[in-house]
Amino acid sequence: MPASNPEIDRQLAEFDARNSPAGRLIRYAHSRVRQVYWRQIMTLTGMAGLSLLISPAIGLLAGLIAVLGEAVDCLYLRTIPARIDRGSPLSRLLLLSSVTAAFQAASIAACVVLAWYAAPDHATASFALAYLMGATTNAGVVLPFHRVAALTRFAVYGVTVLGLFVVDFVQRDEPFERAVSDLFAVLILIYVSYLFVGFAVSTHRSRTARNRALLVQGFELAQANRDLIEQQKEVRNLALVARHANDSVIMARPDGRITWANDAFTRITGYDLAEARGKTPAELLNAPETDPAASAGIARALAEGRPHRTQILNRTRDGRRVWIGTNLVPMHDESGRVEMVIAIERDITDAKAREAELAKARDAAEASERAKAQFLAAMSHEIRTPMNGIIGMADLLAEAGLSRENRHYVETIRRSGEALLKIINDVLDFSKLAAGAPATHPVDFTLLDPVDEAVTLLGPQARKKELFIDVETAAGLPERVLGDDGRLRQILINIIGNAVKFTETGGVTLRIDASDEAGGHRLRFTVQDTGIGIAPDRLEHVFEEFAQADGATTRQFGGTGLGLSISRLLAREMGGDITVASTPGKGSVFTVTVLFAAVEDRDASPSATDHPRASDALTGARILVAEDNKTNRLLVRKYLKGQPLELLFAENGREAVRMVRDTDPDIVLMDMAMPEMDGLAATRAIRQANGTRPQIIALTANAFASDKAACLSAGMDGFLTKPLRKSELLRVLARATRTAATRPSPPAAARGPH
Repeated sequence: MPASNPEIDRQLAEFDARNSPAGRLIRYAHSRVRQVYWRQIMTLTGMAGLSLLISPAIGLLAGLIAVLGEAVDCLYLRTIPARIDRGSPLSRLLLLSSVTAAFQAASIAACVVLAWYAAPDHATASFALAYLMGATTNAGVVLPFHRVAALTRFAVYGVTVLGLFVVDFVQRDEPFERAVSDLFAVLILIYVSYLFVGFAVSTHRSRTARNRALLVQGFELAQANRDLIEQQKEVRNLALVARHANDSVIMARPDGRITWANDAFTRITGYDLAEARGKTPAELLNAPETDPAASAGIARALAEGRPHRTQILNRTRDGRRVWIGTNLVPMHDESGRVEMVIAIERDITDAKAREAELAKARDAAEASERAKAQFLAAMSHEIRTPMNGIIGMADLLAEAGLSRENRHYVETIRRSGEALLKIINDVLDFSKLAAGAPATHPVDFTLLDPVDEAVTLLGPQARKKELFIDVETAAGLPERVLGDDGRLRQILINIIGNAVKFTETGGVTLRIDASDEAGGHRLRFTVQDTGIGIAPDRLEHVFEEFAQADGATTRQFGGTGLGLSISRLLAREMGGDITVASTPGKGSVFTVTVLFAAVEDRDASPSATDHPRASDALTGARILVAEDNKTNRLLVRKYLKGQPLELLFAENGREAVRMVRDTDPDIVLMDMAMPEMDGLAATRAIRQANGTRPQIIALTANAFASDKAACLSAGMDGFLTKPLRKSELLRVLARATRTAATRPSPPAAARGPH
């Protein structure tokens, strides 16, 4: 039975209420009151009988007694519904209605006794007993509705009959046989009344149960009929949807043979239902180019009775090739067996074509990226190689005894070269970051070191403009952190350098504070200047590549327009960001946040013996320089002039391999791009012949991370980019010499001539 049907719930509630104890009491009261006039026919019949058999007075007296009992009982029963509505206790109402029933039964019993003893020689005894049995039968009819009242009446009538027979048997001198005969007659009447009452009660109970069951079944049938109508509507709607759907809908037997297909199937494949019925889609549609794996997957899914989704190339009736996206759904019966298979298919030929176009465009974009990377690498190499000579020779000239005017010329050359080198580095950095290449390399470092280095580097520029650079540190800053100090230095140089560049009076203040976060430190660097400021509508644009606040800024102050873009990309890669606030004419505030990991406290001051002077480390070292560029060879010779070492030169990779075999150097400075054999091939050849010796340091104008990885993969031990700086060259050579000293030396005969 659907429990959610309100009509069923309401009628069942009404039925159950009518048959509840309170409902049965109300029905008993209504029935007794409603039938009171019909019962008076029996009373009048009794009055008439007694009036004829005994006297009118006796008949009238008996009638009055009977009417009095009915009046008392019915008058109380009339009040029962109202009392129930007022909430009177049901047990009290049952008790009082049983008392009035006893009174009414007693009045009937009084009439019987009166008729029994008023007539001479028991002339009315049979009449009285018959009247009493009728009253008993009437009491039994209401037994299902008020059991206590009915049993009370039975008790009163039973006691009356028993009393009459006992008194007559004791007081009257009657034959024993007559008494026994009367007793058996009464017993027969009682038995007949019992059968009647039992039949009435059982009939009532079965009728009540049957009526309730019929009520439930009727509503269940009505609900089932409504559900059937809804299902028929749904099936009809689904059939309409399936028939007129844009997607092909196929119904097939468990073995995949088609039983029905909609109009879209015909529109897509060209086959109508008559041609398709009884065939499998593979028999009908597979083309020579159809992927066997796709067909096998469909066959396995059908055999295993499981859903399956795939894409397959089909051939239409007119020979066209179409790509079909198919979704197979098996329908199972109650035992789990597949009854039929429904396939929903869609023509995805256009989508496949777009997918191929996108793949082609992706390949073209990747090829373009590779070409761009190759172009940048080539340009980097081609520009850095002459830059190495320009900056290196400028450094050497600066150390010579020059006049003030000549020194000014050299400084101009060096500054111009460094400016050009910065442009190259910015372009390379931005290209790597925009492509998503890893750009940070965390190390354990002292937090304020890159700050001091950035301020020291920019100090001369600020002093030249008579500007101050102040650094304010908050309490609780961590002494050491784990992060990329080089990238942090680069960001600070960019931000502070911009502040100095765009400030004419006043100065720049750097404030540093930190907060703990997720096992690390959230560092905040706030750079505030008193410069020209930025217009509100240009604030966010300053972080765009090749963009500055306006065109006049570019003309007045110069720059690539990449510094802030690179800085923001680096900050975000280090878990932070860069934001800006500015007031035109009053200055700007750039806030840099980065997230660095915490490190354990330890002594950050290495002993003096950990870093000996480069001259001491290079004493007696034999260094081979493999470099095809004459200027670069000259530059290295000049940088290392006066150092206690032996310097050898090779002009190509093949010569470098031979000289390593003949001279057994401690260190090889290996250019990557050389004639006859490049540096990578030369390194691999040296490693195959000599094992771990010597230390090989890449000397290259290629500055990409992929170039560094290629050098290390070939067997090199270090990486130096052009243009070379003397201090960096000496530092790398000293470190390589110390490493080489820890390796076993080959036999003396193997070292070759000096």
